[in-house]
Amino acid sequence: MRAVAGLCLGALLATSACNTDQEQALDQDIQDAQQNAAIIEGSYIVVLKEDGTNSARQLRDKSFASREDKAEAFEANHRKVSEGVDAILRKHSIGAENLKHVYSATLAGFAATLSKEEVASLKLDDRVDRIEADMRVELNQVKSQPAENASVQAQSTPWGISRVGGAVNYANGYYWAWVLDTGIDLDHPDLNVNTSYSRSFVGGTADDQNGHGTHVAGTIAAKNNTIGVVGVAAGATVVSVRVLNAQGSGSMSGILSGVDWVSRNAYSGDVANMSLGGGAYSTLDQAVINASNQGIWFAVAAGNESQNANNVSPARANGSRIRTVSAHDSNDRFASFSNYANPPIDFCAPGVSIYSTWLNGGYRTISGTSMATPHVAGIMLVNSGTVNTRGYVTGDPDGNADRLARR
Repeated sequence: MRAVAGLCLGALLATSACNTDQEQALDQDIQDAQQNAAIIEGSYIVVLKEDGTNSARQLRDKSFASREDKAEAFEANHRKVSEGVDAILRKHSIGAENLKHVYSATLAGFAATLSKEEVASLKLDDRVDRIEADMRVELNQVKSQPAENASVQAQSTPWGISRVGGAVNYANGYYWAWVLDTGIDLDHPDLNVNTSYSRSFVGGTADDQNGHGTHVAGTIAAKNNTIGVVGVAAGATVVSVRVLNAQGSGSMSGILSGVDWVSRNAYSGDVANMSLGGGAYSTLDQAVINASNQGIWFAVAAGNESQNANNVSPARANGSRIRTVSAHDSNDRFASFSNYANPPIDFCAPGVSIYSTWLNGGYRTISGTSMATPHVAGIMLVNSGTVNTRGYVTGDPDGNADRLARR
């Protein structure tokens, strides 16, 4: 997946009062960015300074007795942050209908549709840390096979599952896999989807309208039954966090909201899969890092642009519980489309001609680092975060071969 906008405007809008020269520089920065990147006009992400009234920092450092206890505590904090955001909007005469998202777990802030005058007013608010331009994001999927949608048939084990060590029966496993993607086919017969925690941040329901997210979920956790395929953590609970629409498009603000939802509700030991990404965007990187510091494991795609993964977010995010994944083919050769460089890449996994679940209870073969990443997510789910290796990929373009992932 790629961001149509290929740059981060994380420091574009300063928080202090600015003079005329600074305002002119800001306007020029915005104009330059609009010429080179698909900014969502009028859409902004407002990051607040964390203090005692809006910070989840103390919750991120806390241990909870149960999944439900954590969700309840973070929901109470979310309500408090939302009240603070409402107060900020009222102070600056910004209509509540302009509000798009509230962030309370990975950071304190909100996304909203704003005029230039409203942006200028918010910049003078002592509670605001920074304001960033929102950006469009879209899938950059690599397909190696015609777009067939195979019907249900006798179960087979995809080559990628075998290559990473085979499936493990995880049907009764305690930890869940959270799939931030186009959604999941909620009633696919080969998947065990928790619909209570599933959410959409692009409107509609958490049901997949594209197929990409369902394919990812199958590689992680397709059931070990008599039909279709089997995943690494066979039968594991998957949760749909829909941040991309039917066309595979979304926004940085929506992805941030999905990460925030995972941070609020995933339990320590759960795994989040992000087979998506875009241009360098430091706020998204930090959100993933903050969520991972709660004990949530993250598997992140390196990207499919044949470029340095340090140019891509959240692929470039580094943390002790974050694993960035490149792709290889069935001969353990580095995939021609895969991004490279380590750091940030930690492992290389099967990502060429991967067969998995699809829309309407079907199955399909596609390729990409998006397909490699869920192999590692499944491994982390069954191994409590540990990813073993079976050697090194051949043909890594950076000359520093990535480790081949194995259960």
